[in-house]
Amino acid sequence: MAFPQSNLGFVLHDVARLLRKRFEQRVRGLGLTRSQWQVLVHLAQHEGINQVGLAEILEIEPITLLRILDRLEAAGLVERRTHAADRRVRLLYLTPEARPALETMRELGELTRAEALAGVAGEERERLLETLCTMKTNLIRACGSPIEERRASHG
Repeated sequence: MAFPQSNLGFVLHDVARLLRKRFEQRVRGLGLTRSQWQVLVHLAQHEGINQVGLAEILEIEPITLLRILDRLEAAGLVERRTHAADRRVRLLYLTPEARPALETMRELGELTRAEALAGVAGEERERLLETLCTMKTNLIRACGSPIEERRASHG
């Protein structure tokens, strides 16, 4: 029987949890939740996407995304525009005010990753990322998830 500290699944879970926790400690004063940050990051990569498409990418229910978008819109970070051909469809865009927040988040993410990777040499970092990406691809194929396959091809 493997102990949690020697089990890949446990270690990956703990590292991911601690990375999130440390990042959240850093961004706490910025007034946004992790879910809101995730929406902003994905929206920055897919500006002009509709709400259903963004919900699929994030793997959340459209109603959950709607609530997050309502708060982000109220904060002046996201705007919804009517689709030219179908007035029922809302396309999502970042506002100019969102750009500095994203830059701050990127900087704090870099600090968090640097803290986590302290003492790990450059080539080891590259190899770790390559290995994790290979594992992700293997698991996406094994799961057969079309959403994950699209995500992997973009990331």
